[in-house]
Parts: sequence; structure tokens; C-alpha cells
Amino acid sequence: MQRRTLIAGATALLAAAGCAGLDTVAVEVSSQGDWPAGRKPGRYAIERLPSQQSQTVEQERIEAAALPALAAAGFVPAPLDEADFVVQVGARRFELARRDPYGPFYWRSDWWFYGGHRPFFHGPGLGYGHVADFPDVQREAAILIRDRRGQRIVYETRATLVTRWSSDALLPVLFDAAMKDFPQQALSPRTVVVPLPRRS
Repeated sequence: MQRRTLIAGATALLAAAGCAGLDTVAVEVSSQGDWPAGRKPGRYAIERLPSQQSQTVEQERIEAAALPALAAAGFVPAPLDEADFVVQVGARRFELARRDPYGPFYWRSDWWFYGGHRPFFHGPGLGYGHVADFPDVQREAAILIRDRRGQRIVYETRATLVTRWSSDALLPVLFDAAMKDFPQQALSPRTVVVPLPRRS
């Protein structure tokens, strides 16, 4: 029984953050754009949509999560009138429910998905062969980069992850994955493996 419990814990840990490994996560990324050949990243200012302006606290949290990825790509924040680029960032999350009629330890390729708005479980607990509903959280993060002078979109990228880990610590990870191949044109969608945040 103790060995079975340990296996269950390890399985849940791996499922919580994708299947890349214990310290990495596999994220699906789609990116498009027309980045000018030879042009380097430069100064940028963040622009908010009207809907984002009405949710200041939430938007500030999302933008803070995107800053390290933008900095790693070579962008430097600046006032709008001094910026070379205008950047919009966004993120969202919503819950899915995945039903496994064979229990958590019997993996099949014919699982089906349906929308849900809250996590729920059937039965007294989890065990081998137990019928259960497992809540999944789909998280998305997106970055749109526009040339400030001509207002032309030069890069657009989006990262998506379905996980059982609902922590907001995943937001910087998603933005990191979204900008990992910048500014190259890469296959979309594609799987990008990025490190998970270290726990203090």
C-alpha cells in the first residue's frame, strides 16, 4: 500500500506540469511575424487594451511575469515617446475536466475532454481502478510586438499549457517559452521545453 501511494504521488507530480521532466515543462507555442532582417530588439513600451485598463491589478501582475522574457530577448523598457516598439501582453486561464473511467493509473489514448468550471471528484478517494474526474487548467500567455513608427505587427507569439498545477508561478514560464525562438520563424505549433521555477 505504501509503495502504491508513492507511485501515485510521483504520477501526480509529473502530471501537474506537463511531461517533459521533474524540472522542465513542455509548452505548445505558436508564433508568427515579419521581423525585419538584421534588426535588433530595442526600447519598448507596454500598451494596454481598454479591457485591460479596467483590470489594473491583474494586468500589472501579467506584465510583471512577461518582463523577464522580454529582457532575455534583448528588449529594454522605455517611455512611449522614446520606444521603438509597442508591446501588448495578455494571459488567461480556464478549467477543463478530464474523465478517466479506468482510474489514475491506467493510461489510455481514448480519453475524452469536456468543458468544466470547477474541479470535482467522484467517490471517497483515489485508488487503482477508481472512476474519477481530474481537473485540468489550461493556461495561455501571449505577446504582440508592433513597430511604433509604422504600427506594423512584427511578431506575435502564444504559449499554451494544460496542467494540474494552478500556481501563478507558471506565468513567467509560459512567457519564456513564447519568446524562446524569437525572432526566428519556427514551426507553429511546436513543443518548447523550458525549466520550471525553482522553489525557494
